[in-house]
Amino acid sequence: MIDFLFPKLHKEGYRFLAIAAIITFILLLISNFLGLIAFVLTIWVYYFFRDPERFSIKDENFLLSPADGIVSQITEINGPKELGLEKNTYTRISIFMNVFNCHVNRAPCSGKINKIFYTPGKYFNASLDKASEENERNYVELQKLDNEEIALVQIAGLIARRIVCDVKENQEINQGDKFGIIRFGSRVDIYFRNYEILVQKNQNTVSGKTLIAKKKVYDRK
Repeated sequence: MIDFLFPKLHKEGYRFLAIAAIITFILLLISNFLGLIAFVLTIWVYYFFRDPERFSIKDENFLLSPADGIVSQITEINGPKELGLEKNTYTRISIFMNVFNCHVNRAPCSGKINKIFYTPGKYFNASLDKASEENERNYVELQKLDNEEIALVQIAGLIARRIVCDVKENQEINQGDKFGIIRFGSRVDIYFRNYEILVQKNQNTVSGKTLIAKKKVYDRK
């Protein structure tokens, strides 16, 4: 119960929480009403940067959701050219995170970080399709243990102004491990092949827990 009411804070949140607390204190000296509003916003800042413990299934036959949020798009599309994957067709699932979702991103599977590519951009609403091509974004190519590539794209949203990526190229990462955070309101795209989709549009997801795809089993007869 205590962990639910007072979840662990992500390291990116300490500065913002301190700023919000100082502003609240100053406004309380001026007006109780303004101080109350600032206090509510301070609570929101704390919960935005929450970093709860997640216990993943640890089964490489499944891909886990990389983000808390709602499935906004499911489509078949060429892979990101920024990662050199544009010649192959992938399933892309887009997960939109609003300002009330936990914004910590987690690895959908275990593997090695092959490539990371960051590009600056605009700040359209992250739920729009053009956000995948025009917004600020960070690409992560994850090579699974079976050598298949999974692409993850962190996309800044309408009011998001910083993408944080906590992994490096050639780093090994386990299913469910944290790989970054985006602030404040954003989206994560995941590209994959040879998996059956287990989610549908408008479904809510939980980072590191929701099963979004299952490895296809081919009949060898």
